This record gives sequence, structure tokens and C-alpha cells, in this order.
Amino acid sequence: MSAVCSERGASEMEREEKASSLSISAGGEGSLDRLLPAVSTGLSPRKRTTSQCKSEPPLLRTSKRTIYTAGRPPWYNEHGAQSKEAFVIGLCGGSASGKTTVARKIIEALDVPWVVLLSMDSFYKVLSPEQQTLASSNDYNFDHPDAFDLGLVTHTLHKLKLGKSVKIPVYDFTTHGRQREWKTVYGASVIIFEGIMSFADKELLQLLDMKIFVDTDSDIRLVRRLRRDITERGRDIEGVIKQYNKFVKPSFEQYIEPTMRLADIVVPRGGGNMVAIDLIVQHVHSQLEERELSVRAALASAHQAQPLPQTLSVLESTPQVRGMHTIIRNKETSRDEFIFYSKRLMRLLIERALSFLPSQIHVVQTPQGEDYEGRSFHGKRITGVSILRAGETMEPALRAVCKDVRIGKILIQTNQDTGEPELHYLRLPKDISKDHVILMDCTVSTGAAAMMAVRVLLDHDVQEDKILLVSLLMAEMGVHSVAYAFPQVKIITTAVDKKVNDLFHIIPGIGNFGDRYFGTDAPPDWSDEEMDEPSC
Repeated sequence: MSAVCSERGASEMEREEKASSLSISAGGEGSLDRLLPAVSTGLSPRKRTTSQCKSEPPLLRTSKRTIYTAGRPPWYNEHGAQSKEAFVIGLCGGSASGKTTVARKIIEALDVPWVVLLSMDSFYKVLSPEQQTLASSNDYNFDHPDAFDLGLVTHTLHKLKLGKSVKIPVYDFTTHGRQREWKTVYGASVIIFEGIMSFADKELLQLLDMKIFVDTDSDIRLVRRLRRDITERGRDIEGVIKQYNKFVKPSFEQYIEPTMRLADIVVPRGGGNMVAIDLIVQHVHSQLEERELSVRAALASAHQAQPLPQTLSVLESTPQVRGMHTIIRNKETSRDEFIFYSKRLMRLLIERALSFLPSQIHVVQTPQGEDYEGRSFHGKRITGVSILRAGETMEPALRAVCKDVRIGKILIQTNQDTGEPELHYLRLPKDISKDHVILMDCTVSTGAAAMMAVRVLLDHDVQEDKILLVSLLMAEMGVHSVAYAFPQVKIITTAVDKKVNDLFHIIPGIGNFGDRYFGTDAPPDWSDEEMDEPSC
């Protein structure tokens, strides 16, 4: 997608509690409904729907935005480590030279999802009362390097390049201050960083993989600035001209124009120069092709004949647990019985998972006036995150035993052409980094989807040892993959099957859990095995 993070476009973006804008733009849960089949509360079968049709382009158009449905491929290797950084394009040029227009043209021509446009305008420093007074009379120099929080710019761009989640300040040009709410940005294969001082700092320059200078005639830039500042920022014409002559023009000549020599490409005439833009796009495409990864194949060939890790906990196979597995694994089991016994197993599984959370001694007084030495949770908060769609079925069990638990959602599906997992959607609660997170998915075969979900949580600064992966059924391959990549993640399941077939489906397995639970039908010429849950 083209996730626009420019301050100038902030008024057009919806603000969710914390919706990291992924392949379905910044549309929130309403957009998610476009990708997922509706969940019926009845027991009648429904036709299976898919998130994407091969004959259709990977996007949805609404009256307000274009929503990309193409997912983000793996940005890490089979060890779970960041293996490719985002490709960063730096766009520099004078004020109103057309940098944002060039950036948008590049995004359109790239025609790939997961592009972030980051504007340096978002990083103006917070002004003191004296500076506010100067700014209101057009006597403050916003075109000087000292006007920007370069330390925050560098830190933010560095984290974003490493694939981390970042928060972007929202600058209000009318009040000359930052808004209270910051934007959360996550998930970029390409970052376009534009600003008048993009090349003014040595540390910033080191983060740029490609440097572009937009060269536009000074008269054109003045006309554009007049139009923009008067219509968009509420300035008067005298103030704009005064500021231009006093600060903008001298700063351009002193700080901006000399950096043109640092550029890899100079684009005359801005966004109208499609020859230059086509050359830029060709180079970026070649860079992205070199960075493609294959994770699932590597997982399938790794960790053979290894003992199960100590971080794995399997629910005791009592006659009750064994009996419930017998029912839900039976292909003749009706949907209502499948749901009933799956829910029973989920409740036991969640209770088991909670026993791995840290606790402390807690003494209370009983109604008889006696002390009782018990235990209580020792942590900030518990958050549940479900891997859609099957993982969502475990949310009621978690809510039943954790009062007021917060829930996040991750949509990961397999690309039918490459066989790789792809991240399509993400919505996490605010300030999740200090929480203990229970990550829920009903089945895990190769572990590719589970690894991607864990990587997402780590990119949002959740500590690895505070993540618990819970699943009704896992294959040994999936257990090894997750444990090898993330040795501090605790893995809890009700059963582990030994085999995965050539299609990466668990054997003997449980079939397609999502289809059996929600009542969706696989195509008549495909068996349950061939339609196993895509987030395996």
C-alpha cells in the first residue's frame, strides 16, 4: 500500500486506537470487513470466500482512498532475525519545489504495496513562547536546520528502516505546534523521506539508499508557496512574501542548494519529469527483487529429528482431552459438535497458558478474619492477539478467564503463487510493549505464520519472553521453527502431530479448522486436506 505519513496529509487519515497502517491503508476495522468473510452465528453452511482473486488487481477503490489487498512478504529469515532493511529514498529540494508530488508519482509508478511517505515537516521542533511570538509575526526561520528535531528524525527513520513500529509527531502549521496525538507507522518495504533538509545531516545521509534532488525554478516555487500558505495555512500575502525574502530564499542558497551535489539523481521540473521518475522506479524495482526472501522452504528443511524444545508445554493427554481430540478430528463430526468440543479445549488451553504468567505472593484476609497466602499476576497487563481468521475463535475463551483483556488482531495469509506467508492487516492496542501477550492461532504446521506474528510483536517492542503462543494443534516442524527462531517464546498446545505433508498440512491433522468452525465450504473438487487453513 501507499501509507502516506506526511504531516500535510494528516487531516485525511483516520485515527484509530492504534491501527498500524498496513496493506489495507488506514481504514480501520471497516476495511478489514472487505477482506474477510462475515462470521455467521448460525450453523448453516456458507460458501468459502477468499481475500483475493487472481484475475483482479490487488486493490480496492473507495470514494476516499485506494486500499491495497496485497500482503507484506517476510522481512526476516528462518532464524526470525531482520534480514532485509527497507529501501530508503531521500527527496530533497527547496520549499514548494514539488517533492511531495514527485514522491507520489514514484509511489504510483512503483505499483507495489508497503510504501511509506515520511515528511520532514512532521519533525519541526516545539517552539518556546518567545519563538511562538516570532512565528506569529513571520520572524521565525522555519527553513534553518536548527528548526528541525534532527535527532528524532534520525532515530525514527533508523527504526522504520529496521522494520520497527514508530510514532510520528503531527505538526500543526496554523498553531506552530505538535498535536497531542502522534501517528503510528509500521511495515515498509520502501520508505520515501522528503524534506528541505533531507541531505543536511551526515547521520541522515547514511540512512538513505538513494538520494534525489528536485530542482524547480525559484519563481515557480514562490508562486506555489504563496498559494499553499494562503489557502492551506491561513497566512496573508504580505507575511508570506516577507518570510520568503527574509528566510526562505537565503536558507535555500546557504543550506539546500549546495546539497544538490550529494544527489544520485537530479529531477528538473519536479513531478512532470516522467523520464526521471521511470528511471528511479526501475532502480527501486531491481533493488526489491534482490531482497526477496523464501522463508517457508527454509523452515521445511530445518530442524529435522531434533528433540522438542523445553519452551513447549503440551496439555496432559487425559482421557477427556483425548476424547475431545477424537471428536474434533473426526471428519464425520457435525459442525455444532466440532464447535462445542473445540471451545472446551480452548478453555483448557487458555487456563494452561495463564499458569506461565509471572505471579507473586498476595496475602488476603478471609471472611473468617484469617490470612490466606495466595498468588496474583505480577505484570503490567495481559493482551490477547489473534491470528485471523481461525485464531479469532479463541478470543471468547480468553475473555472468559481474563476480565477486561485487550484484544489485537493480525491477518496473515499464504500467497498462492509463492507459498510464502503475507501480512495483510494489523490492529494492536496502544502501549502494548510492556504487556504479556497471548498469541492465538488454532493450528500451526510449518510455523511460518506464527513466526511472522511474533516478528510483528517484536517490531512493536514487545519483549520476547513475554509472548505466549497458544494453539490447539501443532506440527513438530512448527514447534521447532518458532522455538529455534524465538527461544524465549513459550509455546502451549493441546497436541503435537509429527508429520507435515508436501502441501505443508498437518498429518493426521484436523482439516481446515476455519472452514469446519465457521461453516464455509471448500470447492467441491478439493479435499479438506488441500484447503488447510492458510495461516499455517
